[in-house]
Amino acid sequence: MGAVPSTPRRSAARPRDTAEYLIGAFVGEKSYPISSDFWQKLLELPLTLQWPHHRVIEACQILAQNNYHTRHLAKILIHLVWCLQESVPISTGPSTNHVKAVNAAYISSIFLKYLIENAKSDNFEELYLCLDEGEAAQKDFPRGQNIADFVIHGVLSFIGVSDVSPHTCLLHHELLNLMLTAMSTQLCSGPSPGPNDVHPFIDAAMIQDSALVGSVVRRLLLNYITRPRIPSNGVAFPIFSEESQPGVLQKVGSAAANFVLLPYYTFNYLVSSSGEGSRSPLADSSLLVLFVLIHYRKCVLVDDFISTKSDNRNSNTHVRENSYFSENPYCKALETARDIEFDRVDIEGNAHSGLLVRLPFASLFDTLGMCLADESSVLLLYSLMHGNSDFLEYVLVRTDLDTLLMPILETLYNASRRTSNQIYMLLIILLILSQDSSFNASIHKLILPNVPWYQERLLHHTSLGSLVVVLLIRTMKYNLSKMRDMYLHTNCLATLANMAPHVHRLSAYASQRLVSLFDLLSRKYTKLAELRNDKVQKTKANSEEEGSIVDDMSTELQIYTDFLRLVLEIINAILTYTLPRNPEVVYAIMHRQEVFQPFRSHPRFNELLENIYTVLDFFNSRMDAQRMVGEWSVEKVLQVIINNCRSWRGEGMKMFTQLRFTYEQEIHPEEFFIPYVWRLILSNSGFSFSAAAINLFPADLPLENAPAQEKPDYIQSGELKV
Repeated sequence: MGAVPSTPRRSAARPRDTAEYLIGAFVGEKSYPISSDFWQKLLELPLTLQWPHHRVIEACQILAQNNYHTRHLAKILIHLVWCLQESVPISTGPSTNHVKAVNAAYISSIFLKYLIENAKSDNFEELYLCLDEGEAAQKDFPRGQNIADFVIHGVLSFIGVSDVSPHTCLLHHELLNLMLTAMSTQLCSGPSPGPNDVHPFIDAAMIQDSALVGSVVRRLLLNYITRPRIPSNGVAFPIFSEESQPGVLQKVGSAAANFVLLPYYTFNYLVSSSGEGSRSPLADSSLLVLFVLIHYRKCVLVDDFISTKSDNRNSNTHVRENSYFSENPYCKALETARDIEFDRVDIEGNAHSGLLVRLPFASLFDTLGMCLADESSVLLLYSLMHGNSDFLEYVLVRTDLDTLLMPILETLYNASRRTSNQIYMLLIILLILSQDSSFNASIHKLILPNVPWYQERLLHHTSLGSLVVVLLIRTMKYNLSKMRDMYLHTNCLATLANMAPHVHRLSAYASQRLVSLFDLLSRKYTKLAELRNDKVQKTKANSEEEGSIVDDMSTELQIYTDFLRLVLEIINAILTYTLPRNPEVVYAIMHRQEVFQPFRSHPRFNELLENIYTVLDFFNSRMDAQRMVGEWSVEKVLQVIINNCRSWRGEGMKMFTQLRFTYEQEIHPEEFFIPYVWRLILSNSGFSFSAAAINLFPADLPLENAPAQEKPDYIQSGELKV
């Protein structure tokens, strides 16, 4: 591949030889005008040869050397758009333009990706997204047209307007892969978007008109909902192969699929045969493209701020203070999406004005429930619930909340096999839901006949609310032993605190877990306090290092003090507002009442423990007054508690203000979400990128779905408000 192969002498040359020649010409030194019939020959040729990895790299290197002169990357992208424009009117059936568009998208992706990850300049000038001044002006491409804008507009127009059918499914998939490749310039930038970052294709996507943006967001979400399969019979694309054994990607009928080997550039085209019937490569790619688009933030400097080069360590701070993020139209479109079955009416009774993205919320809800084992689906659910008030409202009024909650809880149960950020997003989703009092009440009324995936013990006829409590406490205990992330504890306790005033008939197991959580935290608190006191006694006055250690231990001790107080406030809320409906909670407190004794005189806890001991005194006295024949059993004790719950009036109980925690995103959520999205892309889609070119996050960190305890701690994307 080091040089352009000679033209085959016979017109009946084998397809392999013709393909070798045309690809060689594409990467070679000769510049073919955009109007040359060379482009039709290249894009119409069924590319069935498979090249080894080193030849693909060699071809990319040759194009990188010659592209400044030939501008062949820009030209093939322009031809791609022309093919798409001709395909839209006849997108319902087989079309030669479909074949050419698939080839153009696939070939463009390969070379574009190489140029991006090997770019030496910050503005990606190696792409040469412009035509040479000497190029003859084309009627369909006026001189001065921005090629990135032209390409993105053409690709998004096809995605947004063209329906996904057996004839267009593969083309849609190739275009989404091309979009991911074009937007991978983000991987080369730092974790904090700055005003000097250059992302030609993403920036072009951000300036499209609102109607196109809305149609693209709708199509990507419909792809996720409908989960179309790429046909395996190749009905729309003729297959030519000289080999007796077809290539792997030929099975999906792609005319361009065998151009290169899978290890260099690949997406999972084939539907999984492992029994995961819901897997759809097109749905997965649609979701990933949507994430990149909705989480992008364009940093813009204010007009009167002049950036100066200096060694000032606070220069980044100054830039941030004198810049702003332009509005993201895709994020706005997602936020304003409405249920296709419901026309929202405002307070004045007027129908909502403006362009709306209409989606079938019922189908979206069901698909999310089916796919929440997938981390991308978790991020989509978070994005919808946090950003779209209508969808959140729709979720909250559903009577089958177990559709979403059961897969969420099962994932939390299997936290050791999930990524830490996936667990983190699920906990935020539960926190958002718990902000609604009707949700907290309704989940305790939904009774589950069994929970087959819970192995520690049989859970028969337990409420969904009790299961939520059990899994939140279990997650905290797992975190204490493995991950030790304090923000996770705060999220779990905040959700429990929101639920506490609405608890109804909490199960015996959940009640026991709640008291045992206090016991576990109290033992850790006591041990830490003893270690700190020992360290204080041994610390010398002039030892700055040991003094710092004591300060760190004091900080950690304060954190555990806050955790213990939160657990006590949760128990207090149950006893204060719902005691008659929770005899199992009373039983659990009575059964383990000794765990509260060491903290009865603690200044941070005494007022909360007064209420607990008021309850203990009331029920202990009722127990003592019972004439008992034989020994007490669990059933007999519980029956006494149930009988006396009816006469409970709450006398002597102090009323505390109900805690209510809400979730709010950080001021700069993009610093969490942009790296997170690209980690998902690199770990789940099959899209690869040179580690040496990645500046968005440390490329040496594991990207695969390793167990949560092997992952770094959570990156906080939001905060709690109480």
